[in-house]
Amino acid sequence: MTAIDSYSHGVSGEREFGFAQAIKAGETIYVSGQLSHDEEGAFTHPDDLDAQLKQVYANFEKVLAHYGVTRNQVVSQTEYVVNLPEHAAALSVANLAFFGDHRPTSTGVGVASLFFPGQLVEVSFVIDTRLPA
Repeated sequence: MTAIDSYSHGVSGEREFGFAQAIKAGETIYVSGQLSHDEEGAFTHPDDLDAQLKQVYANFEKVLAHYGVTRNQVVSQTEYVVNLPEHAAALSVANLAFFGDHRPTSTGVGVASLFFPGQLVEVSFVIDTRLPA
């Protein structure tokens, strides 16, 4: 039997919607879509993609720290983006800044809208803990 370890940021939306930010099953960590929210879970930076991406990755860093893994162990990310063609260049800049020379797989999905008004991006991740940090 595989042990399951879940992680939450401890913000209100997790309780109301019944989800964890991440679950580790065996050697794989599945990370829910990270978005731009503060310590209390309030959505931040409406309509500002660059600021939202900064916060997305800052929130994701908390998940990495909880499990003691690094961004070099990310094997896949899926980016859900409002008006993807308009924001593709900014996504590239953010990805290169966050991952450096590491190249996980990446899928960009254009969407009509996300949960919060002004939310432009949400990113989910898969991590393989067997990869070198």
